[in-house]
Amino acid sequence: MNGTVDIGWGSMCLGFLLLLIPVTALAYYRTGLVKDTLIAASRMTLQLFLIGFYLEYLFTWNSAWINLLWVIVMICVASWTVLRRTKLPVKKLLIPVIVAFFCSICIIDVYFLGIIIKLDHLFEARYFVPVSGMILGNMLSANVIALNAFYGSLDRERQLYFYLLANGATRGEATAPFMREALIKSFNPTIASMAVMGLVALPGTMTGQILGGSSPNVAIKYQIMLMITIFSSSLISVLLTLWAAKHRSFDSWGIKKF
Repeated sequence: MNGTVDIGWGSMCLGFLLLLIPVTALAYYRTGLVKDTLIAASRMTLQLFLIGFYLEYLFTWNSAWINLLWVIVMICVASWTVLRRTKLPVKKLLIPVIVAFFCSICIIDVYFLGIIIKLDHLFEARYFVPVSGMILGNMLSANVIALNAFYGSLDRERQLYFYLLANGATRGEATAPFMREALIKSFNPTIASMAVMGLVALPGTMTGQILGGSSPNVAIKYQIMLMITIFSSSLISVLLTLWAAKHRSFDSWGIKKF
Protein backbone atom coordinates (compact mmCIF):
# COMPACT_ATOMS: atom_id res chain seq x y z
CA MET A 1 0.00 0.00 0.00
CA ASN A 2 1.34 3.46 -0.94
CA GLY A 3 2.13 6.00 1.74
CA THR A 4 -0.03 9.02 2.51
CA VAL A 5 -0.17 11.64 -0.24
CA ASP A 6 1.61 14.81 0.91
CA ILE A 7 -0.17 18.18 0.89
CA GLY A 8 1.80 20.91 -0.84
CA TRP A 9 2.18 24.44 0.54
CA GLY A 10 0.03 25.86 -2.25
CA SER A 11 -2.71 23.35 -1.50
CA MET A 12 -2.55 24.28 2.18
CA CYS A 13 -3.08 27.93 1.29
CA LEU A 14 -6.13 26.92 -0.72
CA GLY A 15 -7.34 24.92 2.27
CA PHE A 16 -7.14 27.99 4.50
CA LEU A 17 -9.58 29.75 2.16
CA LEU A 18 -12.31 27.53 3.64
CA LEU A 19 -12.10 29.71 6.75
CA LEU A 20 -13.74 32.51 4.75
CA ILE A 21 -17.06 30.67 5.09
CA PRO A 22 -17.29 30.58 8.91
CA VAL A 23 -15.59 33.98 9.27
CA THR A 24 -18.11 35.59 6.93
CA ALA A 25 -21.05 34.02 8.76
CA LEU A 26 -19.70 35.01 12.18
CA ALA A 27 -19.08 38.57 10.98
CA TYR A 28 -22.53 38.86 9.38
CA TYR A 29 -24.29 37.91 12.61
CA ARG A 30 -21.95 40.10 14.71
CA THR A 31 -21.01 37.27 17.04
CA GLY A 32 -17.72 38.87 18.08
CA LEU A 33 -15.98 35.58 17.31
CA VAL A 34 -14.15 36.55 14.12
CA LYS A 35 -11.01 37.71 15.91
CA ASP A 36 -11.04 34.66 18.21
CA THR A 37 -11.46 32.37 15.18
CA LEU A 38 -8.54 33.89 13.27
CA ILE A 39 -6.31 33.85 16.36
CA ALA A 40 -7.29 30.24 17.12
CA ALA A 41 -6.57 29.12 13.54
CA SER A 42 -3.20 30.94 13.54
CA ARG A 43 -2.23 29.48 16.90
CA MET A 44 -3.30 26.00 15.84
CA THR A 45 -1.18 26.20 12.68
CA LEU A 46 1.91 27.49 14.46
CA GLN A 47 1.57 25.11 17.40
CA LEU A 48 1.04 22.03 15.22
CA PHE A 49 4.06 22.80 13.06
CA LEU A 50 6.17 23.38 16.18
CA ILE A 51 4.92 20.21 17.85
CA GLY A 52 5.52 18.27 14.63
CA PHE A 53 9.12 19.46 14.64
CA TYR A 54 9.43 18.69 18.35
CA LEU A 55 7.86 15.22 18.05
CA GLU A 56 10.54 14.19 15.57
CA TYR A 57 13.08 14.59 18.38
CA LEU A 58 10.70 13.30 21.06
CA PHE A 59 10.23 10.01 19.21
CA THR A 60 13.98 9.75 18.63
CA TRP A 61 14.88 10.36 22.28
CA ASN A 62 11.97 8.23 23.58
CA SER A 63 12.82 9.11 27.19
CA ALA A 64 10.15 8.18 29.72
CA TRP A 65 10.90 11.28 31.83
CA ILE A 66 10.77 13.68 28.87
CA ASN A 67 7.56 12.08 27.60
CA LEU A 68 5.94 12.30 31.04
CA LEU A 69 7.08 15.92 31.46
CA TRP A 70 5.60 16.80 28.07
CA VAL A 71 2.22 15.27 28.98
CA ILE A 72 2.24 17.18 32.29
CA VAL A 73 2.81 20.42 30.33
CA MET A 74 -0.14 19.46 28.11
CA ILE A 75 -2.30 18.84 31.19
CA CYS A 76 -1.41 22.27 32.66
CA VAL A 77 -2.19 24.06 29.39
CA ALA A 78 -5.48 22.16 28.99
CA SER A 79 -6.52 22.96 32.58
CA TRP A 80 -5.73 26.65 32.16
CA THR A 81 -7.66 26.71 28.87
CA VAL A 82 -10.73 25.13 30.49
CA LEU A 83 -10.85 27.81 33.19
CA ARG A 84 -10.17 30.60 30.72
CA ARG A 85 -12.98 29.50 28.40
CA THR A 86 -15.44 29.08 31.30
CA LYS A 87 -14.36 32.40 32.91
CA LEU A 88 -13.89 30.73 36.28
CA PRO A 89 -11.24 31.96 38.75
CA VAL A 90 -7.89 30.46 37.75
CA LYS A 91 -6.26 30.97 41.15
CA LYS A 92 -8.97 29.04 42.99
CA LEU A 93 -9.52 26.19 40.54
CA LEU A 94 -6.34 25.66 38.51
CA ILE A 95 -4.73 23.15 40.89
CA PRO A 96 -7.93 21.08 41.39
CA VAL A 97 -8.50 20.90 37.62
CA ILE A 98 -4.86 19.92 36.98
CA VAL A 99 -5.12 17.16 39.59
CA ALA A 100 -8.42 15.94 38.10
CA PHE A 101 -6.92 15.82 34.60
CA PHE A 102 -3.72 14.15 35.80
CA CYS A 103 -5.63 11.42 37.70
CA SER A 104 -7.85 10.75 34.69
CA ILE A 105 -4.87 10.50 32.32
CA CYS A 106 -3.00 8.17 34.70
CA ILE A 107 -5.96 5.80 35.13
CA ILE A 108 -6.83 5.59 31.44
CA ASP A 109 -3.28 5.53 30.03
CA VAL A 110 -2.21 2.74 32.35
CA TYR A 111 -5.29 0.70 31.46
CA PHE A 112 -5.29 1.36 27.72
CA LEU A 113 -1.55 1.27 27.00
CA GLY A 114 -0.58 -1.24 29.66
CA ILE A 115 -3.47 -3.71 29.64
CA ILE A 116 -5.20 -3.37 26.27
CA ILE A 117 -2.27 -2.65 23.93
CA LYS A 118 0.24 -4.36 26.27
CA LEU A 119 3.18 -2.08 25.56
CA ASP A 120 6.55 -3.23 26.86
CA HIS A 121 7.32 0.38 27.81
CA LEU A 122 4.28 2.30 29.06
CA PHE A 123 5.80 5.72 28.29
CA GLU A 124 6.86 4.91 24.73
CA ALA A 125 6.63 8.25 22.91
CA ARG A 126 4.95 6.89 19.78
CA TYR A 127 1.90 5.78 21.79
CA PHE A 128 1.98 7.65 25.11
CA VAL A 129 2.14 11.23 23.77
CA PRO A 130 -0.42 11.00 20.90
CA VAL A 131 -2.92 8.95 22.90
CA SER A 132 -2.63 11.31 25.89
CA GLY A 133 -3.10 14.25 23.53
CA MET A 134 -6.29 12.80 22.04
CA ILE A 135 -7.65 12.05 25.49
CA LEU A 136 -6.80 15.53 26.78
CA GLY A 137 -8.38 17.25 23.78
CA ASN A 138 -11.69 15.50 24.38
CA MET A 139 -11.46 15.98 28.14
CA LEU A 140 -10.97 19.71 27.58
CA SER A 141 -14.14 20.01 25.47
CA ALA A 142 -16.21 17.92 27.88
CA ASN A 143 -15.06 19.92 30.90
CA VAL A 144 -15.75 23.29 29.29
CA ILE A 145 -19.32 22.23 28.52
CA ALA A 146 -19.81 20.62 31.95
CA LEU A 147 -18.49 23.57 33.96
CA ASN A 148 -20.49 26.08 31.92
CA ALA A 149 -23.64 23.99 32.35
CA PHE A 150 -23.07 23.41 36.09
CA TYR A 151 -22.40 27.02 37.08
CA GLY A 152 -24.87 28.42 34.53
CA SER A 153 -27.75 26.31 35.82
CA LEU A 154 -26.69 26.98 39.40
CA ASP A 155 -26.89 30.73 38.81
CA ARG A 156 -30.25 30.45 37.04
CA GLU A 157 -31.78 28.12 39.62
CA ARG A 158 -30.27 29.64 42.74
CA GLN A 159 -33.63 29.62 44.53
CA LEU A 160 -33.98 25.88 43.99
CA TYR A 161 -30.49 25.33 45.39
CA PHE A 162 -31.24 27.32 48.57
CA TYR A 163 -34.66 25.69 48.86
CA LEU A 164 -33.02 22.25 48.92
CA LEU A 165 -30.46 23.40 51.50
CA ALA A 166 -33.19 24.93 53.66
CA ASN A 167 -35.07 21.63 53.64
CA GLY A 168 -32.16 19.67 55.04
CA ALA A 169 -30.32 18.61 51.88
CA THR A 170 -26.56 18.33 52.06
CA ARG A 171 -24.46 20.39 49.64
CA GLY A 172 -23.95 17.27 47.52
CA GLU A 173 -27.69 16.57 47.41
CA ALA A 174 -28.52 20.20 46.63
CA THR A 175 -26.05 20.33 43.73
CA ALA A 176 -27.05 16.90 42.35
CA PRO A 177 -29.65 18.33 39.87
CA PHE A 178 -27.01 20.71 38.48
CA MET A 179 -24.45 17.90 38.26
CA ARG A 180 -27.00 15.86 36.33
CA GLU A 181 -27.62 18.69 33.85
CA ALA A 182 -23.87 19.22 33.39
CA LEU A 183 -23.32 15.53 32.62
CA ILE A 184 -26.25 15.38 30.19
CA LYS A 185 -25.15 18.47 28.25
CA SER A 186 -21.52 17.42 28.27
CA PHE A 187 -21.95 13.84 27.05
CA ASN A 188 -25.08 13.89 24.88
CA PRO A 189 -23.06 14.92 21.77
CA THR A 190 -20.43 12.23 22.41
CA ILE A 191 -23.04 9.52 22.88
CA ALA A 192 -24.84 10.65 19.70
CA SER A 193 -21.58 10.59 17.72
CA MET A 194 -20.61 7.20 19.09
CA ALA A 195 -24.02 5.74 18.18
CA VAL A 196 -23.69 6.60 14.47
CA MET A 197 -19.93 6.23 14.04
CA GLY A 198 -19.14 4.24 10.92
CA LEU A 199 -22.59 4.93 9.41
CA VAL A 200 -22.65 8.73 9.37
CA ALA A 201 -18.97 9.56 9.81
CA LEU A 202 -15.59 7.91 9.64
CA PRO A 203 -13.58 9.12 12.65
CA GLY A 204 -10.28 10.95 12.19
CA THR A 205 -8.03 8.45 13.94
CA MET A 206 -9.21 5.51 11.84
CA THR A 207 -9.06 7.54 8.63
CA GLY A 208 -5.54 8.72 9.48
CA GLN A 209 -4.34 5.18 10.12
CA ILE A 210 -5.82 3.92 6.87
CA LEU A 211 -4.28 6.82 4.92
CA GLY A 212 -0.98 6.00 6.63
CA GLY A 213 -1.10 2.44 5.31
CA SER A 214 -2.61 0.47 8.22
CA SER A 215 -5.04 -2.35 7.61
CA PRO A 216 -8.70 -1.17 7.96
CA ASN A 217 -9.32 -3.97 10.49
CA VAL A 218 -6.44 -2.79 12.69
CA ALA A 219 -7.57 0.84 12.35
CA ILE A 220 -11.14 -0.11 13.33
CA LYS A 221 -9.98 -1.93 16.47
CA TYR A 222 -7.91 1.07 17.54
CA GLN A 223 -10.78 3.44 16.86
CA ILE A 224 -13.26 1.42 18.90
CA MET A 225 -10.89 1.20 21.86
CA LEU A 226 -9.94 4.86 21.59
CA MET A 227 -13.57 5.99 21.56
CA ILE A 228 -14.33 3.95 24.69
CA THR A 229 -11.14 5.23 26.29
CA ILE A 230 -11.88 8.85 25.42
CA PHE A 231 -15.46 8.61 26.66
CA SER A 232 -14.42 7.01 29.95
CA SER A 233 -11.55 9.43 30.56
CA SER A 234 -13.75 12.44 29.80
CA LEU A 235 -16.39 11.23 32.23
CA ILE A 236 -13.83 10.58 34.98
CA SER A 237 -12.25 14.01 34.48
CA VAL A 238 -15.62 15.80 34.49
CA LEU A 239 -16.69 14.08 37.71
CA LEU A 240 -13.37 14.85 39.40
CA THR A 241 -13.33 18.45 38.14
CA LEU A 242 -16.89 19.15 39.27
CA TRP A 243 -16.21 17.50 42.63
CA ALA A 244 -13.07 19.59 43.15
CA ALA A 245 -14.74 22.77 41.88
CA LYS A 246 -17.66 22.30 44.29
CA HIS A 247 -15.30 22.09 47.25
CA ARG A 248 -13.54 25.31 46.22
CA SER A 249 -16.72 27.15 45.19
CA PHE A 250 -18.83 26.94 48.36
CA ASP A 251 -18.23 27.83 51.98
CA SER A 252 -19.23 25.64 54.93
CA TRP A 253 -22.80 27.02 54.73
CA GLY A 254 -23.18 26.09 51.10
CA ILE A 255 -22.93 29.69 49.86
CA LYS A 256 -21.26 30.15 46.47
CA LYS A 257 -18.06 32.18 46.78
CA PHE A 258 -17.91 33.51 43.24
